[in-house]
Amino acid sequence: MAEIYIVEDDTNILEIESFALENTGYKVTGFENAAAFFEAVSNHVPDLVLLDIMLPDIDGIKILKRLRKNEDTKQLPIIMVTAKTSEIDAVRGLDSGADDYITKPFGVMELISRVKALLRRVNQEEELSEYKVGNVIVNSSSRKCFVDGVDVELTYKEFELLLLLIKNAGIVMKRDTLLETIWGIEFEGESRTLDMHIKTLRKKLGEESSHIETVRNVGYVIR
Repeated sequence: MAEIYIVEDDTNILEIESFALENTGYKVTGFENAAAFFEAVSNHVPDLVLLDIMLPDIDGIKILKRLRKNEDTKQLPIIMVTAKTSEIDAVRGLDSGADDYITKPFGVMELISRVKALLRRVNQEEELSEYKVGNVIVNSSSRKCFVDGVDVELTYKEFELLLLLIKNAGIVMKRDTLLETIWGIEFEGESRTLDMHIKTLRKKLGEESSHIETVRNVGYVIR
């Protein structure tokens, strides 16, 4: 049973999140401030953290950075939660090391889906050879892509890009992460390369391309 810590100062939201996740089978502990959360983490590191940005004592981004600097928690799966509609909070969270983000108000099913997706990625102990999203199947061993059972020919980079996205299904992949992983590019001057490959990849996937979502000013995600 995975254990989840929720850091949220809104009691009503905390109760809703806890109830939904506990009913899904997770063990949940809630904290209304950073002090209590850090004390608990020092004694036991959970499997995942839902971290609100707006807290009464310490900003959620500062908590995130502190966790990433600690050897015991630098790999801890973290989903940022924010009530703000501005995308800058999502960008700040991802840049500071968050694995994903969710914006209030959100549906219970979306929350559960995000948590499951992140835990599934983190807890995958052995490399799979075949991945599936919708009617798209990608085989990393044969380097084949099938859509509705039909073999779709992809270029080397298109295949690598699709494989990376589908391996991390449900997780927002930042533009610079995709560029560095697939092309080894560390500057924004070549970011157009990524957009063009996404465009051609979507064209080849046809209707199944709807699984690839653009997260404006952040990157891409396969849902």
